[in-house]
Amino acid sequence: MHHSFTVRKDVPMTSRSRSPRLRPLLLAATLTTSLALALAATGCGTEPAPDTRAAGPSGSADPAPDRAELEARASAAQLVAEHVWVTEAAGYALARQSVGVLGDDGFGSVYTEPEGGQIKLSVERLPHADADCTDGPASGSEQEPVVTCERDGEQWYRATESGHAYAREQGDLVVTLSGTRQEVDRATLRSAALAAHRADDYELDQVLPPAGETAGRQPVERGDLPPVGDGAPNNDVGASG
Repeated sequence: MHHSFTVRKDVPMTSRSRSPRLRPLLLAATLTTSLALALAATGCGTEPAPDTRAAGPSGSADPAPDRAELEARASAAQLVAEHVWVTEAAGYALARQSVGVLGDDGFGSVYTEPEGGQIKLSVERLPHADADCTDGPASGSEQEPVVTCERDGEQWYRATESGHAYAREQGDLVVTLSGTRQEVDRATLRSAALAAHRADDYELDQVLPPAGETAGRQPVERGDLPPVGDGAPNNDVGASG
C-alpha cells in the first residue's frame, strides 16, 4: 500500500560472491559529506509542511505535479530529479532545509526526530570496491577504526565506535543511510535503509524547494563548516558524519 511522507521545512547475511561492491572507505567518506547537511538541518525550526509524511512511494489521488516544473525546480536547486531519494523511519521527518546537492550531481538530506536524532541520506556516484574491511580506519575518522563491516541482505552495514551506516548500490549510484550510534539504533537505521527509494513526482513536489526559493542556493561542499564563525571548512569530523 502506498504512503505519503512528512517534510519539515527546517531542519540474514549472504556471501559476497557476485554481490554489490562498495569501497571499504565508503562509510566515513559519505558520512563526512553529510555533516554539512546535519548542520543545516539543526539550524532552523521544526514547522512541518501540510499534508506530508515520510514514507514510501506516494499514492495520492490528486493530479500528478507537472514534470517539467519539477525538473525546473530540481535544476534551480542544482539537483538531478532522478537522484532525489526519500525514506521513512518511525518518529523522523525530513528537514527540508537540509536538502541539497552532493558532489557533482548527488543528493543529500537529513531526517530528524523531536529528541534530536538525525538520519542522513546520501545518493552519490562513488567508485566501487569490495567492502572487505581490510583498509583500516575510515577516511576522515582516523581515531575511529571500523569495528563492524558485514552484509545484511542487499546492503552493507559498517560501524565505528560512534557512527554507523547502511549502504547499497543502485545502478551507478551508492545510497547511504547513516547516523550516530548514540542517537539512532541499528534497527531504526536498517528500517530507513530498506524504506529508501527514488522519489516519485508527488514526493519530488514535497522535497524540492518551491519555485522562486532556490536563488542563491549553493551545493553542499565536502567537509564541514564550523558551527560558529566564518572559518574555512573543517574536515576533522567523527565517523558518524
